[in-house]
Amino acid sequence: MLGFLTRRILIAIPTILLISVFVFGMQKLLPGDPVLAMAGEERDPATLNFLREKYHLNEPIPVQYGLWVGNAIQGDLGISLRTRQPVLELIGEKLPVTIQLAIMALIVALAIGIPAGVLSAYKKGTWVDWIANITALSGLSIPNFWLGIMLILLVSVRLGWLPASGYVPLSEDPIRSLETMIMPAFVLGTGLAATLMRHTRSAMLGVLKSDYVRTARAKGLAENVVLTRHALRNALVPIVTITTLLFGELLGGAVLTEQIFTIPGFGKLVVDAVFNRDYAVVQGIVLCTGVGFIAMNILADAAYRILNPRMRDA
Repeated sequence: MLGFLTRRILIAIPTILLISVFVFGMQKLLPGDPVLAMAGEERDPATLNFLREKYHLNEPIPVQYGLWVGNAIQGDLGISLRTRQPVLELIGEKLPVTIQLAIMALIVALAIGIPAGVLSAYKKGTWVDWIANITALSGLSIPNFWLGIMLILLVSVRLGWLPASGYVPLSEDPIRSLETMIMPAFVLGTGLAATLMRHTRSAMLGVLKSDYVRTARAKGLAENVVLTRHALRNALVPIVTITTLLFGELLGGAVLTEQIFTIPGFGKLVVDAVFNRDYAVVQGIVLCTGVGFIAMNILADAAYRILNPRMRDA
């Protein structure tokens, strides 16, 4: 396993370099001059030259890229032009918030999507299958921002059960923190549950037709044992793939939900950075998100080898 992980990490290094080139290149195409934003309203030419020299903006683009990558390797992603904080420090503050939201949303998705997919495949062609598919299609079709607003109006404004917005750190007040995260996690989790349900159903339909499932039934094993220990376990490989990708998507794509519920996570940070032309923050967030996706894929490959012994020699 150690050798496999080492090979996968070595393969991931060129991918990370390509991501860094893309991130840096796209930032240069964005309109506006960050130096003008830093210089204030007066925009004294001497100040502008000083700032461009300080941040190496007078250097050729390849030199700027080399300096940025060299600093990034050492853990220095630059300084926020708006708050003057190190970008890595900002990411360290916001990332735990988004990770908490992503984990809770994934729990909601797994709790709904996998049982619904297994039941839909087992009851294929029945009214249960029909209802599960209609529900999954609805979950994919309903926009997150609309569902979030409706939940705020119903659960918070009319019923007063949960806070409408805001965030309390888990370390300060766990109960209050979970209360503020339940609705946004449900909003994100329902859409993911629909995707998981469709993939689980497809994987289970293929596995339920296999010879080892028929053999297990012929031995007289209970149906729940056949479904969980024999069918579902072998159907988990594609489900693990989609789950890891969905988790990576949550880390970088919960922008609208975080804006609606005023959650100070990755999504809100990147929106504020784009509006303020805080390019160092945008670069750092996108780079960290790309590295996160690669890490999720490596974990998925490792999980394959654990779940399917036949892949351990591959």
